[in-house]
Amino acid sequence: MEEFSRRRMLFASGALGAFGVLGAASSARARSLWTWSPNGSVAGRGAGLDPEWVWDEEADPVLAAVIERGDVPKANEALRKWTRNDQPLPSGLPADLRDFMEEARRMPSWADEKKLAAAAQFTKKKGIYTGALYGLGSGLMSTAIPREARAVYYSKGGADMKDRIAKTAQLGYDVGDLDAYQPQGGMVVTAVKTRMVHAAVRHLLPQSPGWSRTNGGQTIPISQADIMVTWHSLSTFVMRKLKDWKVPVSAAESDGFLHVWQVTAHMLGVQDEYIPASWDEAHAQSRQVLDPVLASTPEGVELTDVLLDIVAELDAGLTRPLINAFSRYTLGDRTGDLIGLGREPFWQPLIGAAWPLLVAFREGLIPRPLVPEAAWTVEEAIRRFVLLFLSEGRGIRLEIPDTNRPA
Repeated sequence: MEEFSRRRMLFASGALGAFGVLGAASSARARSLWTWSPNGSVAGRGAGLDPEWVWDEEADPVLAAVIERGDVPKANEALRKWTRNDQPLPSGLPADLRDFMEEARRMPSWADEKKLAAAAQFTKKKGIYTGALYGLGSGLMSTAIPREARAVYYSKGGADMKDRIAKTAQLGYDVGDLDAYQPQGGMVVTAVKTRMVHAAVRHLLPQSPGWSRTNGGQTIPISQADIMVTWHSLSTFVMRKLKDWKVPVSAAESDGFLHVWQVTAHMLGVQDEYIPASWDEAHAQSRQVLDPVLASTPEGVELTDVLLDIVAELDAGLTRPLINAFSRYTLGDRTGDLIGLGREPFWQPLIGAAWPLLVAFREGLIPRPLVPEAAWTVEEAIRRFVLLFLSEGRGIRLEIPDTNRPA
């Protein structure tokens, strides 16, 4: 996990989307209308409490104590040694943190090995699509989710977005890795570390004057509802767009992709009663918690510029107009306008016509001669984004923060 190799970049465009996992979204007014039934969850039952007012009662007091005692440097030094699912926890961890992590690393009893294997094969086969959707769809959508944009902007990671994206890329890679939840994989490690980061941010952000001025009345960030909003901006959004693009997905692949995200939600500390049991339930929940909350914020517009500037480093900005157009094609003009994406009169109609043909060619539905030559420029740009973005060989360390974004 410490090395961010080019081999991993097929999935690393999840960076932008996984950037969203730190935060999440929406207005209290929309959340007060929570009606989704826990009968549609993986638990099949539950108290039905509005997740807007539920956080992480296991992680939050432990991480608050670690921060207040000044134990964050000690904990982070120990955590650097923990990189594989099958490793014992490293020595040097504070006792209360160790006890929490031993419990948090346990897989849910309902995890299905066959479905997780199907998810890995699906991402291997469809990585060009999921990579583009995580990065240029979900990731940019996150800047149109007010709570998510503000949580990212005012937390410690908001001061160095490239470093922040490099770290959160780990989630996008590990979710799609062939060994994600296998002993030799790293997704358990990544999920537990991310869960601890969430808990630390819950303790720290209320101390941020900037966040407190713009939080819309939320007193504690990253509720269970917030995490599920981000979950839908990744899993549910991606599956919906794959259907829109007419990408063939078998029932086993679809079930596997849902399952790996169900397990991931659990490992991030989401209670099982809030995790949808099926795609129908996921789409129903998404319509309630994600769709109504998209809005523009100054923080979101600024973060969009930062993210696109990072993408532009691939070729000194030559493909930024193409990326703007592809993101608009993926997200729609309404979301594109909310986050300040430029309009591209040349690229937008070309992508709208070419991308469906590229998908059909890739899936063996039409011969190559029917794909216009200009379309290959689009594919090459997307391929470069998916394969090369942030492939600088820097080590990645998911670490517990002990402060907010400097003023």
